[in-house]
Amino acid sequence: MRGRATSLQRLSLRDLEYIIAVAEERHFGRAAEKCHVSQPALSAQVRKLEDLLGQVLFERTPRGVLVTAEGERIIPHARQLVLAARRFLDLAGRSDRLHGDLRMDAIATLGPYLFPHILRPLRDRFPDVHFILRESRTERILAALAGGEADVGLVSLPIREEGLASQPLFEEPFVAIHPAGRELGAGAALDMDRLDRSDLLLLEEGHCLRDQALALCHAGEVRVALHATSLETLCHMVAAGAGYSLLPALAVDPGETFGGLIAYTAFDDPRARRTIGLAFRATDPRRDHFAALAEAIRDSLPEGVRRIAPGEPAARARVSPEAPSPPRARSRHRGRDRARTS
Repeated sequence: MRGRATSLQRLSLRDLEYIIAVAEERHFGRAAEKCHVSQPALSAQVRKLEDLLGQVLFERTPRGVLVTAEGERIIPHARQLVLAARRFLDLAGRSDRLHGDLRMDAIATLGPYLFPHILRPLRDRFPDVHFILRESRTERILAALAGGEADVGLVSLPIREEGLASQPLFEEPFVAIHPAGRELGAGAALDMDRLDRSDLLLLEEGHCLRDQALALCHAGEVRVALHATSLETLCHMVAAGAGYSLLPALAVDPGETFGGLIAYTAFDDPRARRTIGLAFRATDPRRDHFAALAEAIRDSLPEGVRRIAPGEPAARARVSPEAPSPPRARSRHRGRDRARTS
């Protein structure tokens, strides 16, 4: 035969399977049965492949089929190609579960306090995933998601950026932190409408928690003279007697009072909360698997937050009467290093 193939355009993996079957069976009829095609169809494709390669792979004799010297040289490579193709499909089949690097960003007022609760369960649930954790502000996280620099983000909902989707995870109540001995309202629980806005302490601009505190306290036009760069600094400012503030429940350590200088008070107000969700690109081919990731996070939540069931609209969820209570005590010294901003 003359000529030799110079393009992959006419080369078919199915044709390679045909010549492998003929070489193994030494019979065109049995090879056709093995490949679930008719014998004429298989014979025609083998002929086309031989023409494409410019080589005779089989010697047809009345007593059977013999593999030629060229066939003995070429067919082992065909086996390797078919095996590689099957491995390729197996690799693609792993898309039924998350694997590889997963860049997970979280807002700085959440990550240091949530990650310790969810990391062990997530690593157990997704052993093939390498979690890359980062903390940032909401605006930067959403930009990183949209730009492909992050895969998922733990942020406060709602988000309205085009091209991004989200799944609500839980509602986290706010807790008032104030100087010990100073009552912010009558009784053991607070109403947002009774707070004195003039002493409200906030994080610096750029933090979603700052905007939430301003909105909840209706303090949009109140001039706030003091700002903190982190939740830890905010607590120190309260301990110094500078005013009061709001903390997310997961960031509260009831046992840390800075030597009796601060106290915590729960709100008896369903508005005093934020909704945390998992954000991701709406076009990400892994978006269906992110539902499993979201459920794993929901299953790992600590006390003090309200789990939002899959499919439950975030607006319908309500904080239970006991939910605003600060979570169980934990070491603030461990959180101090993590409650940084970037």
